[in-house]
Amino acid sequence: MTKNRWFIIIGAILIQLCLGGIYAWSVFRKPLQGPPLNLTPTQATLPFAFVLISFAIATIIGGRWQDKKGPRIVAISGGILLGLGLILAGITKSFLGILISYGIISGLGIGLAYVCPISVGVKWFPDMRGLITGIAVAGFGAGALIVAPLARKLIDTYNVFNTFIILGIAFLILVIIGALILRNPPEGWIPEGWTPPPTSQATSYSYSPSQMLKTYQFYLIWLIYFFGCATGLMIIGQTSPIGQDLANLTKETAAFAVSILAIFNALGRIFWGKISDSLGRMKTLFLMFLICGIAVFLYTLIPSFPLYYWFGISLVGLCFGGYLAIFPAVTADFYGTKNVGVNYGLVFTAYGMGGLLGNIFAPQVLERTKSYNLAFITAGILCILGAIIALIIKQPKRRESEKS
Repeated sequence: MTKNRWFIIIGAILIQLCLGGIYAWSVFRKPLQGPPLNLTPTQATLPFAFVLISFAIATIIGGRWQDKKGPRIVAISGGILLGLGLILAGITKSFLGILISYGIISGLGIGLAYVCPISVGVKWFPDMRGLITGIAVAGFGAGALIVAPLARKLIDTYNVFNTFIILGIAFLILVIIGALILRNPPEGWIPEGWTPPPTSQATSYSYSPSQMLKTYQFYLIWLIYFFGCATGLMIIGQTSPIGQDLANLTKETAAFAVSILAIFNALGRIFWGKISDSLGRMKTLFLMFLICGIAVFLYTLIPSFPLYYWFGISLVGLCFGGYLAIFPAVTADFYGTKNVGVNYGLVFTAYGMGGLLGNIFAPQVLERTKSYNLAFITAGILCILGAIIALIIKQPKRRESEKS
């Protein structure tokens, strides 16, 4: 059984590759700003902002559902909603239709399916929780690597609406295939020959959601996750337009840039996940926030030094990917694995709120000031605050009432 657990990860990665296609949204922005819809930059960003908040809310539902019924049925349901939302977005051919079908229906599907591979991974791999969480979600980060150039080609060939339909059908089928591979280990299972070390970062006690919400650590974790996601998702949502507007890239090269960011997003999940297993979660988070903050501050130099655009998207992608690997592991370390699905779902609402506000703020700044600089500076400040807070968060200590 210890050897066969790696097969589960194949299903996890397949699911996440499809779900991570949302990170290619910036490729759709410019086409939606043209005819026939002629959306403003803010309008063209709103479906991405909506999908992020719907995604985050649905992780709570998906987490609780899969904790009770197992990951398979939940992930299948998520795949159906993801595909259906994209198909309807292509059929409706309107701003409101895209906002509801993609922004809400697909977002709910992504949220249901997303938490399943993570929850399954930390249960099968307690001996390498940081690394395996990174691998399990690396596919999500890498999704745009495949989807961005594919979508760019499909848009040029078939138009943006037919592209939604094609991707919806493909994602629906592939997520269901991946979901059929997922299953939880038996209750109390541990890898053969492995004994949890006394100095483990993880707690041996599993907190219920209500118990977790009574700890101050939850709110600090949520806050810095919000800071990191507001920054990372703002950059991801604007990667293609920023490249075209500030670095004078062609639309094809800007789509390629989305793929480059996706590569580093995926690598960051594995790299930082592995680092955190040895260095510690909070020290690793400190480094990521510090690097990301400096990288975003320097985005203000892109008009004068266009080459920095490539360094910037690489560093932000690397750090953002790390957030998506470390915060599930932190949740499991601090609050146990029994309820990790719903507990991480509650933490993950920071992702949705950060993505929503970050992707409304940036285009609004652009429309009002004709520059992204205020958005870059604000995001950099949030990351530096996140780095400071990460250093003061300590693992919660159980009260005597919880021990009995």
